[in-house]
Amino acid sequence: MSDPPRTGHAEAPPVPRAAEDRFGPDYGENIQRLQGMFGDCDDVLFSEIALGSGERATLVFVPGLSDIAALQEQVVGALQQVRLDREAAARPADWLKQSLPVASAGEVLGFDDLAHRILSGSPALLLEGQAAAFSLALPKWDKRSIEEPAAESVVRGPREGFTEDLASNTVMLRRKIRSPKLKMNFFTVGEYTRTELALVYIEGIAAPGLVREAAERIGRIKLDGILESAYIEELMEDQPSSPFPQLRSTERPDVCAGALLEGRIVLLMEGTPFALIAPVTLFSLLQSPEDYYQRSVSATLIRWIRYMFSFIALFAPSFYVAILTYHQEMVPTTLLLTIAKSREDIPFPAVVEAFLMEVMFEGLREAGIRLPKQVGAAVSIVGALVIGQAATASGLVSSPMVMVVAITGIASFMIPQYQTSIVYRILRFPLMLLSGIQGLVGLTLGVIIIVIHLCQLRSFREPYLSPLAPQHRKSWKDVLLRAPERKMETRPQLKQSRNPVRQSNPRGGRS
Repeated sequence: MSDPPRTGHAEAPPVPRAAEDRFGPDYGENIQRLQGMFGDCDDVLFSEIALGSGERATLVFVPGLSDIAALQEQVVGALQQVRLDREAAARPADWLKQSLPVASAGEVLGFDDLAHRILSGSPALLLEGQAAAFSLALPKWDKRSIEEPAAESVVRGPREGFTEDLASNTVMLRRKIRSPKLKMNFFTVGEYTRTELALVYIEGIAAPGLVREAAERIGRIKLDGILESAYIEELMEDQPSSPFPQLRSTERPDVCAGALLEGRIVLLMEGTPFALIAPVTLFSLLQSPEDYYQRSVSATLIRWIRYMFSFIALFAPSFYVAILTYHQEMVPTTLLLTIAKSREDIPFPAVVEAFLMEVMFEGLREAGIRLPKQVGAAVSIVGALVIGQAATASGLVSSPMVMVVAITGIASFMIPQYQTSIVYRILRFPLMLLSGIQGLVGLTLGVIIIVIHLCQLRSFREPYLSPLAPQHRKSWKDVLLRAPERKMETRPQLKQSRNPVRQSNPRGGRS
């Protein structure tokens, strides 16, 4: 379910979709119907008070979501003293704004809209003789403090991360980009959860077609509940069946700000600290925010090491199985004799041995994640040492295979994005199977299939292998290496990019 985007300025109350959803002039009937909507909801309270002029009024609120102290001090006390005369009764919204010292008192015409606002933390006020209700902006609930993301820690850089509160997350982005061109359009998704979703972009940098495409995809979401941004990610991907992520998830406001300045869009959702960035490429998923906080030479060297270890994480077990099974002539004689000696008592072929060790390593990795932090790391490390030593001593696996699997696991930890490392872990198994069947020919076939899939893959219609395929040589300075800031004159090449210039005179005062 999707509603039109909300804007920050004052506007007319939304018109109910059906006539039976509108408030009527009968005050008692309105209260009775609202109580029927919240039947068996003991946490929703109805409090009736009397105005200074004698008219009745009812406040509807949820104690755990609304600021009870401010409601008592600013609203109840003021209503008991004011008088609702004929002129005020004709324009109750203006009268409330002048009489109540609250930030906002918006008029609501429909029951469904009012129920959503109540459950979002804004108390409702119903006045006798009025065919409308009023929503008071007094939300207050417990929320987690701003902390550094555990999965995206950096040596140098900001130490703040998103929280589960959408308002706090939008404020953190506003602090990074203090420009009125930073636009935020709000949507409501989920038939029952009514989850707030913010589409963020920079006007003049992001392509209008990209913003429209994102808004249309959000509008096509018809789901009963949205509990995490992963729901949105899967529903908005170009090819959901692909193992490669087509949106990037992050908890860091600086990463989102950098993506916005490159012409991308960001999706923020209530209830989760993970924001989504689109479009993305394979190379952007292999980048770390710290690449831009270090000197260009250091960042380039670390990026090359990361690329090299990403290849090791994907191909090392498959290459070892292929060489050991079909291409022993490629191994130096001394090394081949050492490997043969270590495998003389192993009852399984190399491919079965590799599968056994990889599955065991993945099990230990998942166990370390699911266990409590106090024992998770110790169990995973001790488990790997004990099981590896026991498996080698019992003759189930050879020592070289244990070393290959260990190096592969370490290489996978070099990938900065967890969702990208999962793809490498998934593809490792079919590549090992192809290598065990056809050797290097099977491995080459697997690589060709992966490359063809990547060439066909799109992220919001952006080529996944851009800027290498198709080629955009000006963007290579932030792919194969990390050029100095004075060399970063233009933004990454995106389709329909409106403002490619990043620096007006980069070699002037910054060289």
